[in-house]
Amino acid sequence: MDIIHLLPDTVANQIAAGEVVQRPASAVKELVENAIDAGAKHIQLIIKEAGRNLVQVIDDGKGMSPTDARMAFERHATSKIRKAEDLFTLMTMGFRGEALASIAAVAQVELVTRQADDEMGTHICINGGKVDSQEPCTCPVGTNVCMKNLFYNIPARRNFLKSNATEFGAIDTSFKNIALVYPDIAFDLVHNDQKCYILPATSLRERITHIFGKNINNQLYSISAESDLVKIHGFIGSPETAKQRNDKQFFFVNGRYMKHPYFQKAVNTAYDRMIAAGTKPTFFIYLDVDPASIDVNVHPTKTEIKFKNEQEIFPIILAAVRAGLGRCNVQGSIDFDTEGMVDIPSYLNRPEHTVEPKIHTDNSYNPFNSGAGGSAGPASDRNLRNWESLYEGFESGRTAHTDTSFQTETPGDDDQDFNTFVEQTSNQPDDTDDVLIGATSYTQSSLDLDSTPNTDLKLTGNEFLQYQNKYILTQVKSGLMCIDQHRAHFRILYDRCLANLEQHKTACQRLLYPEQFDLSSADALVLEEIKDDLAEIGYDISSLGNNTFMVGGVPANNGDREAKNFITDIIEAVKCQDRSAKDELLRTMAMAQARSAAIRSGQKLQQAEVNQLINDLFSCSNHTLTPDNKTIIAIIGDDDISKRFR
Repeated sequence: MDIIHLLPDTVANQIAAGEVVQRPASAVKELVENAIDAGAKHIQLIIKEAGRNLVQVIDDGKGMSPTDARMAFERHATSKIRKAEDLFTLMTMGFRGEALASIAAVAQVELVTRQADDEMGTHICINGGKVDSQEPCTCPVGTNVCMKNLFYNIPARRNFLKSNATEFGAIDTSFKNIALVYPDIAFDLVHNDQKCYILPATSLRERITHIFGKNINNQLYSISAESDLVKIHGFIGSPETAKQRNDKQFFFVNGRYMKHPYFQKAVNTAYDRMIAAGTKPTFFIYLDVDPASIDVNVHPTKTEIKFKNEQEIFPIILAAVRAGLGRCNVQGSIDFDTEGMVDIPSYLNRPEHTVEPKIHTDNSYNPFNSGAGGSAGPASDRNLRNWESLYEGFESGRTAHTDTSFQTETPGDDDQDFNTFVEQTSNQPDDTDDVLIGATSYTQSSLDLDSTPNTDLKLTGNEFLQYQNKYILTQVKSGLMCIDQHRAHFRILYDRCLANLEQHKTACQRLLYPEQFDLSSADALVLEEIKDDLAEIGYDISSLGNNTFMVGGVPANNGDREAKNFITDIIEAVKCQDRSAKDELLRTMAMAQARSAAIRSGQKLQQAEVNQLINDLFSCSNHTLTPDNKTIIAIIGDDDISKRFR
């Protein structure tokens, strides 16, 4: 009995749609790219409910004939290629002939189109891949495509769509990826009857400014390079624009957005030592190459493109970015410290009579004659008579200090044990004092950390030393324990913030001068959805319209960081998450708030602050790792130290 049979076209199209149309943003990408290929100079994108209910694209391109309008919804129907060799010379956006067929298979689609030479246009209605009607109509030149009720016939797929903020964020990303490539085309984006972007045809620099705000204009520097392999142009951001989460990193090749980790490494290498570790620079880099030198990229969702000459292009990108950085003031201006400087009188206030300085010399001075009748001066006698004091303490293994910056401070009354993890034992013997140049030392009772997991942390010394204002050092049984002060404080504040969020105990502190800031449309939608959650942790945020917001209150423990910076960071952190997951959102908020308020590396701490930091750290349930799983405590073993002296 035969069991193999051909799938019906409607079923085959639904299966294919799973690859082409994964979410509303996928349909946006395909429909807008079709409009670009049609030669449109003005494209309108209208969205309802983040694309669930409506995705409409209106263009003023060349339109389609009645026959082409019907053929466009057939699978593998395309005007871009005729033979396999054409795949290697493609310069258009769409060419697979799957977009409209796949969209029509999982949505209700209406198409209205007319060519300039035709008196009447064509109106087609398709539901779930089946053509309901095709009839002539009156319409302007161009094409108007409406996709309604995405996945209406596949409820399981519709249920897997994320929140409106997440889905619109993906639409916003797809829209920007296209708009940044074609600054000569005007784009409009309207979401729920609100104008999000009105982008006129303009230059590339102005297009970037229109999308990301006018503040970025003064932080952009142009780059360009040309060789037989590649032509490069675009803009890079100044080192100050680098962020931990940077949504302004764009690579384009032959008019297509792409991701390329290897080329991104070239950009990061150019910024080496100019930006903080863990941050990402801003860049908008455009590559023009021979189409035959890259892969065909036939998958509709694929953004990673393979190059035949990747290793040769890498140094060209590196050199172009470095040249661009050379045109910006990456070194900064010299900031002279006015403290301790000589007060130079102005020319107008000079004395009437100036005395020329004179040099006095003692020609009879003999440095080797220090006797009573010799010619050495009083200062020389005084220095030589006290030479033995320079070596006092050497025989006992100790060195006398006169510089108070290296002296050990005496603990105050508020020094305490590390609660349940700490047990006071005995004081360090006097003959174990060390001299650590560049470290500030603090004393504390000897402590027992037997309960610390996975480490042998028996403290045998009585000193905590702040090294380079970054690390806290102390002696333990197995060697030298180093604590990263920023990460330690990050862990402490995270635990506190999360507990306060879960118990709604965060108080709001009113701002004397409320902060006002603007957001992109996608970010504004995210903020609207999490505004109530932010209110629970102490942020009073109100909307002023047109994606403008005002912060009137912040948490009492917010520190000195601007509320605007924290809110933009929290938006970036939650963009890729499902906002309905309240617990995950609270964890993200707690992490962002703790990271922003934690003491920084390079901050000098007083003795009481060091002691309190250590006490609080070992009170945490996990004092070895930060919330993002970075090491807080490191042990340098005795063997490792001994190897340095072999």
